[in-house]
Amino acid sequence: MTGDEHEKERPDEPAGLRGLMDLLRPRVSMGQLAGGLLCLVLGFAVVAQIQSNERDTTFATARQDELVGILSDLGQRSERLRGDLRDLEDTKAQLERDAEGGTALEEARKRATTYGLLAGTVPAEGPGIELLITDPRRGVKAINLLDALQELRDAGAEVVQVNDVRAGVDTYFLDGPDGVQADGRALAAPYRFLAIGDPHTMTTALNIPGGLVKTLQGAGADVSITPRAKIAVDAIRSP
Repeated sequence: MTGDEHEKERPDEPAGLRGLMDLLRPRVSMGQLAGGLLCLVLGFAVVAQIQSNERDTTFATARQDELVGILSDLGQRSERLRGDLRDLEDTKAQLERDAEGGTALEEARKRATTYGLLAGTVPAEGPGIELLITDPRRGVKAINLLDALQELRDAGAEVVQVNDVRAGVDTYFLDGPDGVQADGRALAAPYRFLAIGDPHTMTTALNIPGGLVKTLQGAGADVSITPRAKIAVDAIRSP
């Protein structure tokens, strides 16, 4: 009798017991393994969702005194922001007022300068001409000098000085026993006009046929016109 045959006939291990042990021995299939992995993944997802819900419901689960503190802090921050906004708006308005004030001041200065030039109360400087009238025969009269001033003004002269007299809007010329007077002051020949304006325009206006130059020459005077890039008028009138 062989060993295998002897084991098969062992009386202490019944056939029913061997069947029961086979049933109790653990067996793992591929389906069971996949199901376990799926449960594990679902478990992680549930935990993550719970943690997210806990964060989202922080305010919902906070005590009343905590919510009051949070609202108070938000109110203080909001008030500080509103205060900063008011300060910025005030600063902007101040800057706008300063800009407007600066513009108005600059405009006032320009107008004061213009009025001063017209009134003859401030010195002036700019391009223009020098009109020199010599009178060897003493034939030049007050009317001739008045015509010269008017011709210069009509040609765009902004500022005019005759010898040492600053011409103004009310300047007048008179014939006196000692010669021509301007605004009550005696003028001695040669008569020198300094006029600020466009040199070409004034020169052309004075030299038109039958104009001022021809009239003065007819009175025995010699006339010269010299354009200059810079004419300085320093005589002023009393305000």
